[in-house]
Amino acid sequence: MVYREWVIWLTSGIITRVRKEGRINLTEVESKLLLKEIGIATNEAELATSKDEAVSISEKMGYPVVLKVVSKDILHKSDIGGVKLGLGSRDEVTKAYDEIMALAKQKAVNAIIDGVSVQPMAKPGVEVIIGMFKDNQFGPVVMFGIGGELVEVYKDVSFGIVPIPKRYAKQMIKDLN
Repeated sequence: MVYREWVIWLTSGIITRVRKEGRINLTEVESKLLLKEIGIATNEAELATSKDEAVSISEKMGYPVVLKVVSKDILHKSDIGGVKLGLGSRDEVTKAYDEIMALAKQKAVNAIIDGVSVQPMAKPGVEVIIGMFKDNQFGPVVMFGIGGELVEVYKDVSFGIVPIPKRYAKQMIKDLN
């Protein structure tokens, strides 16, 4: 990624708001909006703050869809039952919404729940995780690796100091195979 794109990323309204809130992590919806801002394609994700809104968004996107809990306080959604895959109808979305909300309130008692993310069901492929943090010695560092439910088990990630040369970024991606 070129320097100009990093400047856009760092000064994004999303980042500004998150910093003002005293947070260091983005929700999935925020992350996808940010990636879209800098030209990286991801699957669409819309925030639904009610059951009716989740159904409406699902019907607009077309089935099947995925619902995921959205909370600044819940980083690992699947750990609390906050992810429902392959929902193919209004009834399935309604039931999944209720289940996600009930489990989130039960298993993450103090979490503030913003709603659910509604996304089209992605075709099978390789899931990746991308993260960034600021190291006291090296400055901004990017993490890239195998994502999905087993990210914590495999811990198959690599790190690069920003700005990352294109050849090194390609190698980080190539190392997943």
